[in-house]
Amino acid sequence: MTAPLHLQAALSELLGDAQLVAEALPGTDLRLWLIDANNMDRAFSPEETRRILEDPPYWSFCWASGLALARFIAEQPQWVAGKRVLDFGAGSGVAGIAAMKAGALEVVACDLDPLAIEACRANAELNGVTLEYSGDFFAEDDRFDLILVADVLYDRANLPLLDQFLSRGKQALVADSRVRDFQHP
Repeated sequence: MTAPLHLQAALSELLGDAQLVAEALPGTDLRLWLIDANNMDRAFSPEETRRILEDPPYWSFCWASGLALARFIAEQPQWVAGKRVLDFGAGSGVAGIAAMKAGALEVVACDLDPLAIEACRANAELNGVTLEYSGDFFAEDDRFDLILVADVLYDRANLPLLDQFLSRGKQALVADSRVRDFQHP
């Protein structure tokens, strides 16, 4: 199986020897195109580090809270079955793909990064589901029953978005392992 050319080219531009591989996710029936950790066990040059910091390929990883949310959805499909769902900050698309596989009526993968949208598209195809895509959360109307949010609150500046989620959806499921002592009105 060959990695999506556009995504592989973008990753190679950041890190010449980086490879995308179709990885099975533990505890799920999902697979994602992810960076191959086996050939990344090395120090990065200063130039590589600069490129990574300028344009981090978040989409090439399956973040812990995204995986946890995908597992939760698989175990509790009633959260998404027959519902319109938006996956905010979709990254690789893991939560949205899990929602579609669990019976969601519609899933929109939403991310600011055009490469993340491409990763979501490639990963949806890899898993045999169809998603819709958006690069602008604020352009979406309030048609959603559920907003999925995983691994986006690492930046405290994103906390005000919590109020926005409930203006676009009736409910929100939030998973983020890096936020301690979470408090929000």
